[in-house]
Amino acid sequence: MRRRLLVPAVALTALLTGCGIRTTSVPVDAGAAPSRVPCSVTDEGPQETAAQGVPVRVFLVCSSQLEAVDRRSPLPEEKAGGDPVRTAGGLLAQLLAEPSESERQAGFTTEVRGPLTVGGGHRGDPAGTLRLSRQPEDLAPTALSQLVCTFAESSAGAGEHTVLLGGPGAYAPKRYRCTATLRERPDSTPPTTAPTPTG
Repeated sequence: MRRRLLVPAVALTALLTGCGIRTTSVPVDAGAAPSRVPCSVTDEGPQETAAQGVPVRVFLVCSSQLEAVDRRSPLPEEKAGGDPVRTAGGLLAQLLAEPSESERQAGFTTEVRGPLTVGGGHRGDPAGTLRLSRQPEDLAPTALSQLVCTFAESSAGAGEHTVLLGGPGAYAPKRYRCTATLRERPDSTPPTTAPTPTG
């Protein structure tokens, strides 16, 4: 009878000691799962909030995605309903600028690099066309995605989350669309459609 009781006890001991995990008297903290950076800018006080200008929204990169950031532009012409080319120029200047200290701490970066300018369309382009000083396809995919979403979601856009964008050459502009998928995967190619010809 005693031998029968010893067999289960021995088997249980083997199971407990044979699992490959040794006991330790020191607490082990494996840590929490990796967390994303905040991707949210907090107000820093008068030095940034008291800036002159009108509020604008640009798309920066954070955690490998595009996130909207509110800024202030010094150009009063960038008010809604103003000159789309001047609006686009002000937004481009914001994308070319280095992120502020609070933006960097929140994990924001920009992939838009100069030299780069934006102007109006060529003769025969559809109304509202913007022309970059470099061909859009020659830009880094993430930089182009930043430009597309920033322009498309502003008064410089062509409506319905799109922007008519071309380069300096004779190539026809394309209608680029800012989608949820593009904001999640800015390193992908922005979706395009052919623009409506000028009547």
